Amino acid sequence: MRALLKPDIARHLGVVLLKPGSELMRLFASGRVLVEAEPKHMARLPSGRVPDARQPLAADETLAAFFTDERVITAAGGINSLETWLKRYTKCCQYPHSDYHHKELVTLRYSPGAMLLCWGCDNKLREQTTQQLESIARQNVFDWVIESVLHQLGYNLERELSLSELCWWAVYVGIGEAITESMAKRALRLKDEPILSVYKESEITPSEPATSILSEKAKKVNVRLLQVVEPVPIKPVVRLRVDPESPETHFARPKRRRWQNAEYLKWVKTQPCAGCNRQADDAHHLIGYGQGGTGTKAHDSFTIPLCRKCHDELHRDPRAFEQKHGSQLEMMKNTLDRAYALGVLA
Repeated sequence: MRALLKPDIARHLGVVLLKPGSELMRLFASGRVLVEAEPKHMARLPSGRVPDARQPLAADETLAAFFTDERVITAAGGINSLETWLKRYTKCCQYPHSDYHHKELVTLRYSPGAMLLCWGCDNKLREQTTQQLESIARQNVFDWVIESVLHQLGYNLERELSLSELCWWAVYVGIGEAITESMAKRALRLKDEPILSVYKESEITPSEPATSILSEKAKKVNVRLLQVVEPVPIKPVVRLRVDPESPETHFARPKRRRWQNAEYLKWVKTQPCAGCNRQADDAHHLIGYGQGGTGTKAHDSFTIPLCRKCHDELHRDPRAFEQKHGSQLEMMKNTLDRAYALGVLA
């Protein structure tokens, strides 16, 4: 709560007197208040309570598709949170087209959100579908989402939420796909090029959607934040192509092709050693079990992370190594399982 008050100064006593009135007395209940000079934009306001900041986004109908998106409503807290918000901040029936209002208030869920009505209006409007009710429910969703965004971003209600901050919130909570093309264009300040009735072929150039540009920028920001907060190496993702009708499958004695992938080997080297659990140095290719002979080096997918000491020990005596640390096949299975589970192999 904020208030704009006119002080009565007793200079010879060094005392300043304020007369807030009964409505604003709870402003002083916490013991201390912040005092600052009157801003220029409040010069014409009357003394008394200062309303919260005006939110132009709440009156922007072009954002209706975003605010009413189920993903946005869920990220803001869900429909139950909206009803709680209505009961906390709305003190009267929201349906103005009635001569009588009961003192008891209830919430009525109406797509895309909800509204607060008295018992009388709730009984009368429960089964109705009108444009007025939809307008009330939509406006409640707009105001509630904006307030929820301000709280989640750590701002108070005295701040005006910008479109860029709204888009950042959507990316931050993981619903960037809900950002519309027009929102992304406005947030990125991209100009709409005029569409001509006739084009030369040389003048036609493909343009990248604003949502794609925003998504790419958000990925770069997230990577930078991860590097600042915790310098974790980004794991490469290796995509596997499946071809059930490859030419080799049609030959009686096909020539084997060895699968090679330097990115996967690089990732294997970053894992703990399968033998001693220290940092690995090498990606050991499976030997034995029909692999590792002359001209039959194992595929790069059949590799195990090993430190240099364990790697030398394995090649010196594979049987003794497996008796001490376990089967190579088990180690290879665990490595592949980890790669798939972490999304390295996709």
